Amino acid sequence: MLPIPAALLALGAGGLAIEASNRAFHDAGFALDRRPSALVRALGTEIEDFLASDADQYEMTWQAGDPIECRHYRVTLARAHHSGATRCLVTLVDRTAEVRTEQHLRREMLTDSLTGLPNRAGFSDRLESMIEAGKVASCAVLVVDLDRFSRVNACLGALAGDELLITVARRIKGALRVRDTLARIGGDEFGILMAIDETPDEADRVAARIRSALATPFRLSDLEFHIDCAIGVAFGTACLDDPDVLIRHAQFAVKRSKTSGLVEAYQPRALTLAHAQFEMETALRRAIDNGDLRLTFQPICDLGTGLVTGFEALARWTDETGTAHPPSDFIPVAEESGLIVPLGRWALDKAAATLVEWDARAGGDCGVRVAVNLSAIQLQRDDIAPVVERVVDSSGLTGNRLTLELTESAFITDPDRIARTMHALKEIGCTVAMDDFGTGYSNLASLQKLPIDVLKIDQSFIMGLLADRDKVAIVRAILSLAQALGMDTTAEGVETPELAQTLTALGCTYGQGYAFARALDPDAAYAYLVARNHSSAA
Repeated sequence: MLPIPAALLALGAGGLAIEASNRAFHDAGFALDRRPSALVRALGTEIEDFLASDADQYEMTWQAGDPIECRHYRVTLARAHHSGATRCLVTLVDRTAEVRTEQHLRREMLTDSLTGLPNRAGFSDRLESMIEAGKVASCAVLVVDLDRFSRVNACLGALAGDELLITVARRIKGALRVRDTLARIGGDEFGILMAIDETPDEADRVAARIRSALATPFRLSDLEFHIDCAIGVAFGTACLDDPDVLIRHAQFAVKRSKTSGLVEAYQPRALTLAHAQFEMETALRRAIDNGDLRLTFQPICDLGTGLVTGFEALARWTDETGTAHPPSDFIPVAEESGLIVPLGRWALDKAAATLVEWDARAGGDCGVRVAVNLSAIQLQRDDIAPVVERVVDSSGLTGNRLTLELTESAFITDPDRIARTMHALKEIGCTVAMDDFGTGYSNLASLQKLPIDVLKIDQSFIMGLLADRDKVAIVRAILSLAQALGMDTTAEGVETPELAQTLTALGCTYGQGYAFARALDPDAAYAYLVARNHSSAA
């Protein structure tokens, strides 16, 4: 009466035999008169092992038929206790529809619907199969990232972008070998899994073919344009057990390729450095939130009178473990991560608060300005003028007590926006200084138009000045330029009194460096200010 195929099998001297079966078993084609049942032929060993065991029930799956028209069954063996005979009841549940639905869904999950290629999950599956087969040490993963794809989407629309991706996929596929696997692993990112037959140079040759294939102009909507790409390569190793690790290595190499313009292979040391920078970013974020950074102040002195006229505020950071990180390490991390915005705002607030404290100790205006550096990234991401205006208003200082130092690189990124920012700062009353002058790309037209008050001559021109005629000529030219434009000058890196005297003779206005003092904490800086200005006045 069972609605599913069922049969009673007995193990005798002649082997397994079907003693009884229902109509469903016959209709499924498992009970044939002239040859052993397909069930007995396929599962005989498993059934005999079950009957020889002490188990009362056992389940397994069975795929019957050829690979194209196969049926999938869940087979249950249940021991039949009759007069000590070795018998079992076999029932079969047809799961073919369920299995085929699962396979279809899995194919959809592992396939990119736009290009028909494997997606990120499907690519990882292929790579994992290589790992399980022990072949990962002889393979490489290439990641191809398209340049300017977002511009196509923005200008021509998503449909044109999809058409471009399909065309790119076809071109890359045509550049690969038959056994290489191409997948779309991101929006405009493609992955290639390739076998290395002899030497790693094979990956370079494949990358060269891909670039050549993409070099031909693309035509979309009557427009012709070029699409370049960055390619990163990561080679498998015998100890690799996670496919995503190899993919991430190749993606990390892509970042280097975007910078260098070359095909880049993954270098473990580079990833170690990236991890260290990420850890530093996390620690720096925590330090900013907890107020663990501090400002030190390096004096800026008038070379003619010897008086201290200002201090440059310099950020210093010692982390929770007691490790001191130089600004040359943590400032680039702050710029890349966007932390430069809260860091810059903190520096402005702290510098103004310190100046207010010095004024209070002096019983009035202590007679100096404080200079704060503005990063090019900070200028791009933050609205500086309102921030400075808020600091001035909240501290009660006048704008002329603050000097904002900008590097030449800041003017390159967005000249018009930076010019507007500088004019807004001048309206607040701030002094504007161009830091590290001579190392960037300033031109005379920019210097003439921008409201710059001070040129800070980079220390690379100052150090060794006394023994280098070329440096003397360069510094003299900068000083003449500043004088013609009505600007003051500050020499950085003044380390000896002799150097200070020479700069004074050349006409430099201010000096900053170890000849006067190193960067000092706020209390020591104020004490230095009082002592030096008192002695100079006397």
